[in-house]
Amino acid sequence: MPEQLTRRQMIKALGLAGAGVSLAAVSGGNPLNAASEAIADTKAQPVPRRYWWVKNVDKITMEVDWKNYKRFSEWKTTRGSLKEYRGNAEDAKYLKLQKDNLLKWELENVPGYTTKDTALKNAVGYGRPPFQFMGPQTVSTPQDRGVPIYEGSPEESSRIITAALRHMGAATVGFVQLEPDSTRKLIYAEEPAPSKKPIFFENVDVGYEDEKKLVVPDKARWIIVFTIQMSTETMKYGPTQLGSLTTALTYTRMWTIVSQLHEFLRGLGYHSYGPSQFNGFSINPALATLAGLGEMSRLNRIITPEYGPMVRAVSIATDLPLAPTKPISFGVMDFCKDCKTCAEICPSGALSMDREPSWEGKGPWNNGGAHKAWYEDSVKCRNYWNTCGTNCGTCFSSCPYAVDDEASMHKIIKGTIASTTMFNSLLVAADRKAFPATTGQPMKNPEDWWKDTNLAEMGIDTRRGGRNI
Repeated sequence: MPEQLTRRQMIKALGLAGAGVSLAAVSGGNPLNAASEAIADTKAQPVPRRYWWVKNVDKITMEVDWKNYKRFSEWKTTRGSLKEYRGNAEDAKYLKLQKDNLLKWELENVPGYTTKDTALKNAVGYGRPPFQFMGPQTVSTPQDRGVPIYEGSPEESSRIITAALRHMGAATVGFVQLEPDSTRKLIYAEEPAPSKKPIFFENVDVGYEDEKKLVVPDKARWIIVFTIQMSTETMKYGPTQLGSLTTALTYTRMWTIVSQLHEFLRGLGYHSYGPSQFNGFSINPALATLAGLGEMSRLNRIITPEYGPMVRAVSIATDLPLAPTKPISFGVMDFCKDCKTCAEICPSGALSMDREPSWEGKGPWNNGGAHKAWYEDSVKCRNYWNTCGTNCGTCFSSCPYAVDDEASMHKIIKGTIASTTMFNSLLVAADRKAFPATTGQPMKNPEDWWKDTNLAEMGIDTRRGGRNI
């Protein structure tokens, strides 16, 4: 049976029915040879093999000035300070608007906002374990069991952590070594409101927390960062309650895995440190980029080669020595310069339309000045969330990298983007023509989702991710 290019029929739009060979040539010759070389090159790596068009690099594709980079306080984001940024009156207005709209649309049975949509969104957010700085600390340690602690090389340890996290449900896994003058600065200076506890590094054997601070020992020099795959399908029903359950379910899975990872490390005989509040410990997209899980993008979020932007990332620190993974490049930063799809379709106009990333942030919610990014106006984004009643997700679902199949032409196109910028404008135009998106409207009818009883488990496809190369 022929492959169905369910995502944006690029061949037809481009008129490239016979151009596969030409694109393959531009992207580095025979894709099968390139794939073989990539697989051979990664046999010793602690991470799963990648697509042939993903290259390991020495530096991330985003420019960073570590000398001027300062640790950021999480409570300065719009998660913690939105009321201050938009003022008391505006804040009250938007919160009332959200409450009124959700009730009105549920009473009117608006698709995506019906009682069944609301009930499911609320249900999948249930079951998240409590946030604990050092994890639950309930499993027995090797000392408790009367056996030596686990000992292996950093490469071996990275491999077993990756295997364990994959089994727990992580999508991709990477590792970063913390250095005082650079990567350690990606640990928040202060955790979220309301506690706003400062996070310190101290020369102690085991970290701790008290009423005034969280302490990470200097010896906890390794970061484990992993992604959780989100449902590409349900995100297409945003902005609605049905679309919003995409992130609700992902976070439920994520925080469960964080607790399990803490316990796994404890069971090996080591300590770990992570969020004690929602999204509280570290700047995860930056750490994921440094660990080679993806590249930063116009979304100001990570785009991965395996899942596009359809992931959430989370990190914890540990004193188990690990082998750092290298950053990667597959053309995202250059493609985003020409694409702008997410910014053009953003209902709030929150995303940057500038061709080049900037050193300058849009407001105090951005940690600007020391890294170049397409900074977003987070207040505009949050105002729209209140207006539509839920988180939006349009920028994620409209991204050309948010594909949900394994068609060979998609691989050729991504290989081309990774190798040359020559066709970027043409590919963007084809994407728009083949699948025009509508601002502020779901890509699919939410009522149709409820008619499908053959849905993928948790809405995700675990066959994706290059494991069937």
